Amino acid sequence: MKLTVKGQVTIPQRLRKRYGLQPDTEVVFEETATGVLIKPAASGRTAKLKTALRKSRGTASINSTDELMQLTRGEN
Repeated sequence: MKLTVKGQVTIPQRLRKRYGLQPDTEVVFEETATGVLIKPAASGRTAKLKTALRKSRGTASINSTDELMQLTRGEN
């Protein structure tokens, strides 16, 4: 099996059926010691939570709305 110029590959039908990979199924690629693993992405609430956690970069302790507004406006 070869990759296309765009980096695409066709997953064989028997594997798509076996693992429930339907059109528009989100997949993730994970690097392993021996290669790359392709698997269905987490769905529903779990996926949203993982996305939110990945996007969070730190924490702030704030005591009021005014402090939050100053923080988000870069007024510190």
